[in-house]
Amino acid sequence: MSSSTKTFTFEEVAKHNHRKDCWIIVKGKVYDVTPFLDDHPGGDEVLVTSTEKDATTDFEDIGHSDSAVEMMETYFVGEVETTSIPAVHVPKNTPRPPTQAPAHDNQSSGFVKILQYLVPLLILGAAFALQYYGKKTKSTESDN
Repeated sequence: MSSSTKTFTFEEVAKHNHRKDCWIIVKGKVYDVTPFLDDHPGGDEVLVTSTEKDATTDFEDIGHSDSAVEMMETYFVGEVETTSIPAVHVPKNTPRPPTQAPAHDNQSSGFVKILQYLVPLLILGAAFALQYYGKKTKSTESDN
């Protein structure tokens, strides 16, 4: 890279986060993909959602062709200061994942396991008792 390459902070790049002005960061380079939004095979939404973060992982996970990588150079506008990129940046409008309920302690989960075996056995025992009681009452009625 030549010394004339423009360097942007992450905050500067993150401001370009909508359809009419869309910049993404891939491998430390900044690309203005606004003119490519309508032509992107994956749709414009994919590129717009790749703003406000380092999109390198998203880009590499798709497995773009060599020609797509070459085409990117036409949209190159500069580099990003890697020190300004947050480790994990969550855009303001992104919903947070639900928090997981705390796990129960071992005593209560042990009690639940015991109940899982005990309740069916109790039901089975009650069914046998009712059957036995029903047969006994029928036999005493028929004796009379």
